[in-house]
Amino acid sequence: MTPQFTLSPDAVAIIDSDNKQAILQELAGRFASAYGLVRDDVLERIEERERLGSTGFGRGVAIPHARVAGLTGPVAALLRLKNPVDFAAADGMPVDLVIGLLSPENAGVNHLHALASISRLVRDERIRAALAAAPTVEVLCGLLTNVSDRDAA
Repeated sequence: MTPQFTLSPDAVAIIDSDNKQAILQELAGRFASAYGLVRDDVLERIEERERLGSTGFGRGVAIPHARVAGLTGPVAALLRLKNPVDFAAADGMPVDLVIGLLSPENAGVNHLHALASISRLVRDERIRAALAAAPTVEVLCGLLTNVSDRDAA
């Protein structure tokens, strides 16, 4: 079985941001540059989804997600925040880890499977702690890639 999503190293960053909107803009920019998408289209779709309800998953994690044209499968982006930011999460906790997910417009069940895969990853306290402590972008990318590959097996 293949991984539930693709993660390009170009879609991973450690950022210093102080508000949710700036984080969503950074996320859209990462998706655009890493996967050849149009930044404004990605941002519009992510914001559209966010208006339905916060994608603040809880325990310091947000999982902004949307469906966009121009993709052949689910793709991810990972931002670790230097300082936690309020994301209106259900548990009220600020977020310091943002895992974005984009899927093709017609992804249907594949989008849900990819979301579930990310959800399982961040519920594992060891993985969550390792992502929070990763010193570099390379380590962050490796952690998420290795875990998602293992999760798919």
